[in-house]
Amino acid sequence: MQYQNVFILFWEQVKDSIEKGEFAKLTMAKTIGKPNLKNIFLRPIFSEDTYKVLLKFSYRSKETEDVEKELTLEEAYAIMKPHLKKSFLSVLLFTTTKDVTFKINKKGMGSITENTPTFHEVILAKKNEE
Repeated sequence: MQYQNVFILFWEQVKDSIEKGEFAKLTMAKTIGKPNLKNIFLRPIFSEDTYKVLLKFSYRSKETEDVEKELTLEEAYAIMKPHLKKSFLSVLLFTTTKDVTFKINKKGMGSITENTPTFHEVILAKKNEE
């Protein structure tokens, strides 16, 4: 199945984990080549009115400062989606019940696998924290 359609299914699991209070972290990884952008992280952050996440761009170079943004999930999705297949070939969803990995192969096909959870509790992110 084309990676775009599989990513939609994967993102539904992200939203489901948030609704259930199980979302711990999301990481875009496995870069294509050796770009300066190493990872993109998404962590839940405390917000009184609506669900917010801390989106962090992590860079390889010490000269490039990491960038953090406090966003809604929809805003984070809009920023992350263009990086699929262009910069990153995998996205890892960490929840308190399972880890879910989305991968894009060389033919542009997507897949989803599940493993036992890495995180056993949700820890809210703070600014300047990974």
